[in-house]
Amino acid sequence: MAIVIIVIVLVVIVVGGALIVRQTSHRRQFGPEYDQLVKDVGPRQARAEFTKRQKRVAGLDLKELSPEQRAAYEARWEAAQEQFIDNPRQATQTAVAAEIGYPVGDREQLLADLSVNHGQYLAGYRGAVRATDQAADGSTEEFRQALLDYRTLFNDLIGAPTADGARSRLSRRDQAAVEQSS
Repeated sequence: MAIVIIVIVLVVIVVGGALIVRQTSHRRQFGPEYDQLVKDVGPRQARAEFTKRQKRVAGLDLKELSPEQRAAYEARWEAAQEQFIDNPRQATQTAVAAEIGYPVGDREQLLADLSVNHGQYLAGYRGAVRATDQAADGSTEEFRQALLDYRTLFNDLIGAPTADGARSRLSRRDQAAVEQSS
């Protein structure tokens, strides 16, 4: 009888550990987007939704930006930054996402697709969108933060080097998707 109890306890520990490892893996891969979806629909449905999103994104014809395209977007970004306070509604990220191969016709679908490879930055991006949508009510600090959040997603989309000189970890996922679809 004691052996049966020990075996049951060990099975529970192993299964529980596996679930924790899997959830931690999803959090690491998808960032706050995963946590928000778990909060909204529960862990099982969140995993199913992200599996569905991964399959959809794997079927997209994603491509890496050429150095020339990257430089052109960086120049456009610099111009957008200069005009941000006067006109905070800008679509730089949407244009870059379209160039990479993400369908941009449906904003919610675009965000779902981006959550697969860029989920770490979507919470900030959503906050930036809210701040710029309420431009008349925003403070300079809110606009500054929104600009930083836009810039973070922008850099990840174009595969810009991070502060330590390495390419963004998440943009390498897009590269893996590119290689997988080739």
